[in-house]
Amino acid sequence: MGQVSSQDVKKLREQTGAGMMDCKKALAEADGDMEQALTYLRKAGIAKAEKKAGRATNEGVVYSLVDGQVGTLIEVLCESDFVAKNEKFTSFVTEAAQRAITDFSHDGDISETIARAESDNLTEMIGALGENMYMRRAVRWETKGRLKGYMHMGGKIGVLVDVEGDTDAETLKDISMHIAAFKPEFVSPDDIPEERIEKEKEIAAAQVSDKPAHIIDNIVNGKMQKWYSEVCLTKQPWLRDEKSCLEDVAPQARVQRFLRWEAGEEL
Repeated sequence: MGQVSSQDVKKLREQTGAGMMDCKKALAEADGDMEQALTYLRKAGIAKAEKKAGRATNEGVVYSLVDGQVGTLIEVLCESDFVAKNEKFTSFVTEAAQRAITDFSHDGDISETIARAESDNLTEMIGALGENMYMRRAVRWETKGRLKGYMHMGGKIGVLVDVEGDTDAETLKDISMHIAAFKPEFVSPDDIPEERIEKEKEIAAAQVSDKPAHIIDNIVNGKMQKWYSEVCLTKQPWLRDEKSCLEDVAPQARVQRFLRWEAGEEL
């Protein structure tokens, strides 16, 4: 086997989308001949990644992982439900989530940085499983309270929630399940942007514009309270008792933030 230059490795990677080590090995096997190295990668099924890059990725999983006071939520997409359930694919997602926790220090969105870090691993998975794949988004959170991750329908829906206060494990799980089931937009009315509230008030007022002026404010207030019960986690009818809400059943649970992702959903 001949010497392999970094320039040739880079060129072969650009042509094939294959990982660095695969390109280096292919060039070594081909004694530096670019065409033979390309043939080697094609025979190994590794040089298919680039051609697959344009194909639709509408399936996949959202994976949630918590380790102490650090947690992550990542979404990796593929072309078919068959691959989404493949053991190699799910192992890659699980390992990528673990690396998101251990290899990064940022609190917040790490979508771009983890996509770059996992590029070679993802390319190898594309070659191995024969489908286009895409690490679409990822977050890494650190908390002074407690984090809870939850996955529903085998990872079709993933939740990550950050809670402070004296909250037991069962309540944390119920909060996560509630978020998965009822899709709140906000934690509480205090978290809703003022312009959104004003817009909803305008809509509510327009719906009762034919009513006497002295009762319109009361009607609008009632409509706003109903709207809060639809979009706010703390106000929604509770998962286990629709006559109550989270602020009634667990007033000590102070939800700081939450995410609810569906695999392949429109962003």
